[in-house]
Amino acid sequence: MTDGTVSFGDHRYKRMSGSVGPDVVDIRKLYADTGMFTYDPGFTSTASCQSALTYIDGDEGVLLHRGYTIGELAEQSNFMEVSYLLLNGELPSAAELNRFTTTITRHTMVNEQLAQFFRGFRRDAHPMAIMCGVVGALSAFYHDSTDIHDPAQRVIASHRLIAKMPTIAAMAYKYSVGQPFLYPDNSLSYTGNFLRMTFGVPAEPYVVDPIIERAMDRIFILHADHEQNASTSTVRLAGSSGANPFACIAAGIACLWGPAHGGANEAALNMLREIGHPERIPEFIARAKDKNDPFRLMGFGHRVYKNYDPRATVMQKTVREVFAAMKVSDPVFDVAIQLEELALKDDYFAEKKLFPNVDFYSGVILSAIGFPTSMFTALFALARTVGWVAQWNEMITDPDQKIGRPRQLYTGPTARPYVALDQR
Repeated sequence: MTDGTVSFGDHRYKRMSGSVGPDVVDIRKLYADTGMFTYDPGFTSTASCQSALTYIDGDEGVLLHRGYTIGELAEQSNFMEVSYLLLNGELPSAAELNRFTTTITRHTMVNEQLAQFFRGFRRDAHPMAIMCGVVGALSAFYHDSTDIHDPAQRVIASHRLIAKMPTIAAMAYKYSVGQPFLYPDNSLSYTGNFLRMTFGVPAEPYVVDPIIERAMDRIFILHADHEQNASTSTVRLAGSSGANPFACIAAGIACLWGPAHGGANEAALNMLREIGHPERIPEFIARAKDKNDPFRLMGFGHRVYKNYDPRATVMQKTVREVFAAMKVSDPVFDVAIQLEELALKDDYFAEKKLFPNVDFYSGVILSAIGFPTSMFTALFALARTVGWVAQWNEMITDPDQKIGRPRQLYTGPTARPYVALDQR
């Protein structure tokens, strides 16, 4: 909505208010009026779109999906219900959830030729490299859902991506360890099916542990969407060109692969392993506070959250449940618990607002369940697919959406004459 104007020199621009959060200034006519662009590296002060999906208040530690707090969703809901909410705007009735879950379940198989596609990769290929290639290749197999102007095809593509991502991620893992692929089992839940396809073998039945299943489902919920982050912005930017949805999600996966985005939980786990034992924690805290030491406490602080990450609260509870269920005795877990306690009591971290984030515990949980660190970002991509798909659908139907075309502050040479090769 429009709420007054803001002056810039002799020109006035609309001030727009959302339902909650900071106002924005509509500067779409700034260049036409002034001959100037804004300069905002990283787009940290720029709203690139309007969205009704996810809201974050980093100062207060708030994360809402369609108005519902992440804590309530993680504790009381399940990933299929959250997926429906993100895609459709409201929580489903029992009948709507059943239809949606059945639809997703019926789309979990992938074209049989994709098995041959997998075998074109080296066995030691990173799972994210495989997922980038395979998800992009889906557009070559599902031509009936690539017309972005057809609402029915957009729905089918959305369902296919959400459904097939666990199958693709599980196949990437199986391929890396030399085990045969397992077909989906329609009698299992979305998350239970993924666990079976990942850790089951054809030679014996796989029994899904309900505690592990619930922990994974929570992890999926906590990573489902997170506003206009780098990978989501990548999906929207790719989509703004009219690219098909499979190509857009593949672009998001490629962006998520970056260690500054999707690899933080692996870095946090490696740090905990480096510390090794609780008695070494004071040494590493001192190093983190030393300006001359490059060491950083991974899993603390966040680009957006300047308070306790609300997802970390759920994750801390979940890691205790997983370790108790699996009867795991791991010094890494003890390090994580005591490091958090000591850091939260230290004025240095409080002043710099360095609180534990979701990555601090997620790597510990995934490792305990049995995932290698190379799979951590692939699991992130699996969960985030529903957010990417919901954001893509919202972008496609936004009448204000245009092809993305950021401007620049040019600092290179001005026009100069070409010098022939024999005169240089």
